[in-house]
Amino acid sequence: MAGNISGNVHSAEYVTERDVAHDGAAALPPSGAGGLRADALAILRALVGREDAAFHPGQFEAIDALVEHRRRTLVVQRTGWGKSAVYFVASLLLRARGAGPTLIVSPLLALMRDQVAAAARAGVRAVAINSANRLEWDEVHAALEADSADVVLISPERLTNPGFREQHLPELLARTGLLVVDEAHCISDWGHDFRPDYRRIAALLDELPATVPVLATTATANARVVHDIEEQLGAGVLTLRGPLGRESLRLGVLRLPDAGHRLAWLLAHLEGLPGSGIIYTLTVSAAEDTARILSDAGHSVLAYTGKTDTEDRERAEQLLKDNAVKALVATSALGMGFDKPDLGFVIHLGAPSSPVAYYQQVGRAGRGSANADVLLLPGPEDRDIWRYFATASMPDEAKAQAVIAVLVEAGRPLSTVALEPLVELRRTQLDLLLKVLAVDGVVERVAGGWQATGLPWEYDADRYARISEARIAEQDSMLVYEETAGCRMEYITSVLDDETAAPCGRCDNCAGRWFPDDVDPSLLDSAGARLRHAGIPVEPRAQWPSGMDKLGISVKGRIPAEEQLAEGRALARLTDLGYGGPLRELFAAGAPDTEVPAALATACVELLAAWARDDSPGGAWSGIGRPAAVVSIPSATRPRLVESLARGIAQVGRLPYLGALERTEAARSGQGGGNSAFRLAGVWEAFDVGPDLSDALAGATGRPVLLVDDLVDSRWTLTVAGRLLKRQGAAAVLPLVLARAG
Repeated sequence: MAGNISGNVHSAEYVTERDVAHDGAAALPPSGAGGLRADALAILRALVGREDAAFHPGQFEAIDALVEHRRRTLVVQRTGWGKSAVYFVASLLLRARGAGPTLIVSPLLALMRDQVAAAARAGVRAVAINSANRLEWDEVHAALEADSADVVLISPERLTNPGFREQHLPELLARTGLLVVDEAHCISDWGHDFRPDYRRIAALLDELPATVPVLATTATANARVVHDIEEQLGAGVLTLRGPLGRESLRLGVLRLPDAGHRLAWLLAHLEGLPGSGIIYTLTVSAAEDTARILSDAGHSVLAYTGKTDTEDRERAEQLLKDNAVKALVATSALGMGFDKPDLGFVIHLGAPSSPVAYYQQVGRAGRGSANADVLLLPGPEDRDIWRYFATASMPDEAKAQAVIAVLVEAGRPLSTVALEPLVELRRTQLDLLLKVLAVDGVVERVAGGWQATGLPWEYDADRYARISEARIAEQDSMLVYEETAGCRMEYITSVLDDETAAPCGRCDNCAGRWFPDDVDPSLLDSAGARLRHAGIPVEPRAQWPSGMDKLGISVKGRIPAEEQLAEGRALARLTDLGYGGPLRELFAAGAPDTEVPAALATACVELLAAWARDDSPGGAWSGIGRPAAVVSIPSATRPRLVESLARGIAQVGRLPYLGALERTEAARSGQGGGNSAFRLAGVWEAFDVGPDLSDALAGATGRPVLLVDDLVDSRWTLTVAGRLLKRQGAAAVLPLVLARAG
């Protein structure tokens, strides 16, 4: 248990601050039962395996509130303080008094894995029910019947599963001796990690007997989020808040001009950082690019993102825990669930959108050691990324009403697969919206899918405006953190409403810059060259989306091979570290339609040359042949950009530019961002081969054609346009685009 509970205890020698408690009134004192404290301390020492182990300030107070007073208790304490020790000790004390097992609602599979492993090492018998382990309810039921489970962990998503909720949850709740809501900030839509499934916990609490204590824990909540959690927990909550300052962390901020300088700094100084650690990025593509560049330079790193397979994630986590890699280059997917007490450093390439989120991530470091280094390298693109993620989780009123209307009209449950073609939302957006509407009580998940409850729904514009304002304020606070001349630890903990915030004496502002700030020119050139690695595959669509008949389009199943595109290329993704910057400027809202910049045009020519050489000796075009002509998409927003790119490619390649397809009046507007079926419907009849282009294409019959566009997202525009060209006689259509979204 040394990595979990004892990480909490092993840093006790560094903890001297006084904890602060509030309860609306005076906090309850300990019960005065010396027996309870002695029993709790004996369990703690047995769990940790140390005879000198002692409670941190506030730990026994929480245990006493749960065991002796059966209170609903919220514990807000810094990462590594020992929240898991509270619920493990309380669980065993309650079990000794005849209570049933503890039910823990845990948000991440990685966190559940760590908790089950920690429980086993501590002699606490734990089972987990989640989507990854597929543990059968019969096994859980048998463990409950045999009274052989001390702890049952479930994911919040299980609470929305109708079969589990109706058939198994009542039995589980009837046996529960303690309910624990781990990472409780996920309850709050004000929090940085809001998950709608968590808000079902309020309904769960209503089903619990009043005698069952409840513990909610978090390390990342300011006063506003704490208040929201308290409301969810109900009346009479005892809140225990402790100081958030981490004496082991040495904070710093290093401003560098661009992504190339940041990577060059890493290439030069990564090996000099203590131990092993985490390099956080804001996007998946940045994590993948950074990991690739560092690996190519000989550094032992792995990428870790939401797209990483579960098995690969587990392997990467273990390699880092074993110090077998220098770092994981990760998105926020590596966060709450990861516990490595001796993590030596956390580096951020780009700033998270709030001090709350930032502090949660840097809290991975220095949990069981006296020193850890934390350095932020902010980027000019941070604000754009913040803006995207801030709006992505907010429900759209019109789309929400459309979903409700479809369910009402259906009069029966619809699965998300059946619902998706009927509403203009992608699957991930639809899933999130349904969960939000379920929390509001207007839809419910039942056997067979989702159905309307019949309750009216109104878009709470004021509430979402307040949330939006709060997020903007948090972004501004993050910028203040970057720029402050005062103590960084004092600032970040004060933003988290810690009344004990004080100068740390260790950060770069308190003690002077502790990190090198030089960038080797040769490494800068190397990083720049690696960042300018061009060429993102654009895979051809092979399947029509389901439900097209509902939109009046008679296609289904597999796209005939003779109508499919060949694999194409995009210069870069908009989120890439290299060409992503100039591409984002080019496609920014309000940016003028200009000819393609010379640097990007040159990069496209180099991309074409590399594309032709792929898989040598035959090259990527072997079996297809060199393109015989260039055709462009008729852009509605950037015609000058697309045409200049197409003409330039044709001139350099000594190919005829045949012109652009014609844009028809049948194109549907407003389909951007919708699901696949709606995106296809929006461009289905949007283009035509005019007479001039038809005549020109006659000279390229039976030969490949290069199809040029500016931006690819869903790939349906290219698919529909390429289908027209193939029906016109092109042997193959190879798409070339400047940028790929996402």
